[in-house]
Amino acid sequence: MVGAILIAATFEASGALIAGGEVVDTVKNGIIDPAAIDDTEAFVWVMMAALMGAAIWLNTATALGAPVSTTHSIVGGVMGAGVAARGWGVVDWQSMGAITTSWVVSPVAGGLIAAALLYLLEHLVFARDDRLEAVRRVVPALIALMAWAFVTYLVLKGLKALFPLPFAGAAALGVGVAVLLYWPIRRHVARLSERISPHRKSLNHLFTYPLIFAAALLSFAHGANDVANAVGPLAGIVEVLTHDPGTAAGGAGAGKVGIPLWVMAIGAIGISIGLALFGPRLIRTVGNEITELDRSRAFCIALAAALTVIVASQLGMPVSSTHVTIGAVFGVGFLREFLEQRLSRVVDEVLEQHEGVDHDAAEAALHRFTRAPTEEKARILKEMKKAGEGAVITTEQRKRLRKALRRQLVKRSALLKIASAWIVTVPVSAAMAAGFYFMLRGMLLP
Repeated sequence: MVGAILIAATFEASGALIAGGEVVDTVKNGIIDPAAIDDTEAFVWVMMAALMGAAIWLNTATALGAPVSTTHSIVGGVMGAGVAARGWGVVDWQSMGAITTSWVVSPVAGGLIAAALLYLLEHLVFARDDRLEAVRRVVPALIALMAWAFVTYLVLKGLKALFPLPFAGAAALGVGVAVLLYWPIRRHVARLSERISPHRKSLNHLFTYPLIFAAALLSFAHGANDVANAVGPLAGIVEVLTHDPGTAAGGAGAGKVGIPLWVMAIGAIGISIGLALFGPRLIRTVGNEITELDRSRAFCIALAAALTVIVASQLGMPVSSTHVTIGAVFGVGFLREFLEQRLSRVVDEVLEQHEGVDHDAAEAALHRFTRAPTEEKARILKEMKKAGEGAVITTEQRKRLRKALRRQLVKRSALLKIASAWIVTVPVSAAMAAGFYFMLRGMLLP
């Protein structure tokens, strides 16, 4: 856990400080019409209220273990404070409609891509008799795909402030890196495969370093993108107070402003402290409380997150990396449930065909399942009690297997908690920001 927090804090802060975006739209993606806020004082109050409302909601949700979107919280805060200042007409409802759509589309897309990647990995590697040979063919290709996805994602989302490239240029750079890495990775995997067993636990070690690399790059790009979103209102306040005193006829903070380094440093320090305080709880929520993850499944989730954000960026959809990643976790969990249920039907049919025979015959009939993954073996062994008095496993073993089986299922309570937090993020942060706006106005008006 300490290592995970250190990696995340280092790369989140580095992304914010190195590639945190030199310019941001002070009104957050056109959520409100800046021309409607026609004086500096009102604009400062709106941005202050937006920061306060979003901050309180984010810290509350995080303390409760609900991984909510920073960007959506800020959007809700700006919308609520803007409505409090100038009425409902100030909101760009088309942008809000796109954000609402992304609540559904981004987690579903992340879940489908993660499930497809895991199914591919299960079918091409873990379900085969020649697992080690399959590993030598498939794993290098998947790691090369990861290299392409993350280089492209990093250039599009994390390094756009340093050297902006169109999608074609970013994708071409990603292809170049993937090609350069493929052959060294293939040789490395081939050497490692000679020293490991074909069991899933051993094969999972091949994904250790790619997974750490993916987590680091995700953290860097997230820090570059979302920290700028979080401190955008503060940057707008700094801009209007230092360069635009008095009333701005065209709307206070209507254009794009640069983010001073000290503002980005505040965001970088804040995200590092937040990781230290709340990181372990959220890591346990995402890593353990939704579904059981191993390294290969986590690898599919990280790769799916990058691929989904790349596709969404090209379609112009305002997706949240938080929503995409959590959706990918649920996608992996529901795929495992589907595979388990499908196997259960097959095992039931096999056992029905051998009902009444001794346990040796039943065991022989199920021999072809012995190379199945551990979770599939649990279902098979659990059903062997139907073979009669000569059951292969004891009652105590069945209890342990039943407990292990429950851990792999998607926890509906976690799904309900996270979905509820996502749905209420924008309205709750908006309501809080509106209240703070009225409070600030009441205290500061003469």
